[in-house]
Amino acid sequence: MTSNAHPVRKDSRPIVLIDQEDQDDQWEGATETSPLVGESSNSNSSASNSDGVTESNGNAKGQGSWISHEDFAGFPWWRRPSVRPLGADNDLCTSAPVQKQVAVFTLVLSALTGALSAITAPKVGSLSDRYGRKRLMVMASCGGLINECITILAAKFPDVVGYHWLLLGAFFDGITGSFTAGSILSHSYTSDCAAPSRRGVHIGYLHACLFTGLAFGPLIAGYFVKWTGSLISIFYVVLGCHTAVILFFWFVLPESISKKRQLAAREKHRAENEATAVQLRSSLPDSVQVFLGPRAASFIDDHMGTWLPALLSANPFAPLKILVPSGRDNGPLRRNLIILSLIDTMLLSAAMGAGTVIVLYSEYMFHWDTPEASQFVSVVSLVRVAILLCILPAINYVFRVLPLRRQRQGDGNVNVVETNSGADNLDVWLLRFALLSDAVGTFGYIFVRTPELFILCGMATAFGGLASATIQSAITKHVPAHRVGSLLGAIGLLHALGRVVAPALFNGVYAGTVETFPQAFFVLLASLFGLAIFGSFFVRPHLHVKDDGYISVPVRIPGDAEDPDVMSDEEILSEALPRV
Repeated sequence: MTSNAHPVRKDSRPIVLIDQEDQDDQWEGATETSPLVGESSNSNSSASNSDGVTESNGNAKGQGSWISHEDFAGFPWWRRPSVRPLGADNDLCTSAPVQKQVAVFTLVLSALTGALSAITAPKVGSLSDRYGRKRLMVMASCGGLINECITILAAKFPDVVGYHWLLLGAFFDGITGSFTAGSILSHSYTSDCAAPSRRGVHIGYLHACLFTGLAFGPLIAGYFVKWTGSLISIFYVVLGCHTAVILFFWFVLPESISKKRQLAAREKHRAENEATAVQLRSSLPDSVQVFLGPRAASFIDDHMGTWLPALLSANPFAPLKILVPSGRDNGPLRRNLIILSLIDTMLLSAAMGAGTVIVLYSEYMFHWDTPEASQFVSVVSLVRVAILLCILPAINYVFRVLPLRRQRQGDGNVNVVETNSGADNLDVWLLRFALLSDAVGTFGYIFVRTPELFILCGMATAFGGLASATIQSAITKHVPAHRVGSLLGAIGLLHALGRVVAPALFNGVYAGTVETFPQAFFVLLASLFGLAIFGSFFVRPHLHVKDDGYISVPVRIPGDAEDPDVMSDEEILSEALPRV
């Protein structure tokens, strides 16, 4: 059909109908499935309205038939609206510009959550020693609940709640401690309930639950999304899980620290702060007092005990002081605490940062798709779960529980109360074996070139799951029971920093070497495990903090009437751990 532009009048108003000669071929053979907007048109024609004003369709191809397209003229193609992605998989999500923005935004979210949790988690661990674990576990879970609510709102109402609101969700998640605080509190709770001889097994159960979620979580989520046909549905499931956990913590879970122990820990903490303030008030040198004059020196000396402790406690790295107890006899203990905390931080950093790179490497080397990569992660996680649920309890029973039971029967005293007396030989050798298996499996990644051997190396690294459970158990045996939360909080600070640094480091190494030597990442990871093995040989068993390791002050002022709600140090020690 061809025609010239001819005016038509209706209600004394001119209507201009335009048919362009060069577009005739475009409409020939048009069907019901033909697009409404001709994307193959290359014309840049313009039309004149009745007032003689020329209207151009801009630089967008094939968009001259609708004036609304002029609003997006000059925009890149991925920022121009289109009806094609509606109701189907959006290919724009896999485009390079979108992937770049997603990567940057995800990095910002991780950094924000990690930085805030690095500040909050140690405080939460210390507070849990004085106010109990239960309420703080609820608080840590509430941050994730708020984060999921914001995510759902951003997905359902993007015009009102933009994706930048996810930063607010990350803020609430980080300010309540995030995953780091939850891990600290759960391990502290387990330490309160489990005797030292069985503590590693119970912490291993917690880690087995975590790896079970890693094994089945992605598979269940994928099938659930496929069943419901909506990606948002999985966030509703996560929201329900957060709610159920909070209700369980608040109404069902009993508190692991008795009221007496809480009051005793608060009194000890208050007395330690007062002792620190007294030391700071009397620490002004005589030369400074002479220089400032008696009035200024007296003013500073009186107020130094008030503002200086607050300034010192505001230091974000102040919680790490529990890793370096003072005292001449605590030198080997300091070495143990520092080495164990650094090894544990390295293990968590490797788990957080290396997992994604290993999947990317397997897809690059063996051309795996998402199902094959998910199956690899599931197999390795299931092997790790089996080791933590079956092998670790068996080893603990044969080499620790049975000898201890025989010893008590031989002594005729079966009701001995266990106390924290440092890591034993089994802890040390389990740690070395787990690190060695991790190093061997990672070293194998460098040389294998077949999927079968790659999976076998992954199963070898699964024995490394013993390391983290062993360290978390062993390190709590180095300090009194009323300082377990503070110690794990300090380690949580290192974990939070590792969550920020490790992904950037590992992903950066892989991105920089994938085209030349993609195994360079595994060389770095194997070197870190080798360094950890070397450090584990400096860990000595049966070391416990001495009385002068931290500020020692009485919890009851001499001469005061005995308070039945306040416990002495001997009573704290006797009730600190359950009987076996």
